[in-house]
Amino acid sequence: MHNPARGRRHSLRLRSYDYSQDGAYFVTIRTHNRASMFGEVVDGQMQLNALGQIVKTCWQETPEHFRDAQVDASVVMPNHMHGILWITNRRGTACRAPTREQFGKPTPQSLPTIIRSFKSAVAKRVNIRRGTPGTPLWQRNYYEHVVRDDAALNRIRDYIQTNPQRWDLDRENPERSGEDAFDRWLTTSGVRTPASGPLKEISLR
Repeated sequence: MHNPARGRRHSLRLRSYDYSQDGAYFVTIRTHNRASMFGEVVDGQMQLNALGQIVKTCWQETPEHFRDAQVDASVVMPNHMHGILWITNRRGTACRAPTREQFGKPTPQSLPTIIRSFKSAVAKRVNIRRGTPGTPLWQRNYYEHVVRDDAALNRIRDYIQTNPQRWDLDRENPERSGEDAFDRWLTTSGVRTPASGPLKEISLR
């Protein structure tokens, strides 16, 4: 799988998967109650409003705050965002024992820690702009999918880049008119569960 920094291949997540080790993750983060807040899709193009621009900027700034993180393709939609995040461990410790986060004890440079920080930063900036301190912006959970190989990476990148053109089929669109083939593929190709919920044990064969 092509990493902007260096190429490696990794398995799908297991129950004991170390979320701070090298890998690429496809992440979906929804707004609270799926409210459309970040702009609108016009003629197959996403038109971001000021709040949507905040989301986009914060995501692009992620590597400035986490030395092991790199951002890949991403898109901000009316009520959610998709992005590919790379964890590129520069400390040479990818073979250490698997690490599972515990409540109140976040793992530095891990996917949950990065996403939690991103969501918090966006919510703070958005609420300052709206004058609504403490108002929920995001759903509590987020969804992630461990990217297995080049074929999956390319398919997910294509989906992200064409998401506004497929808005009428998007599962996050309350007025969608059909089902996107990408959703069927994602459901059958690996893990796509709320990251704070129970994980499935999966092995590649």
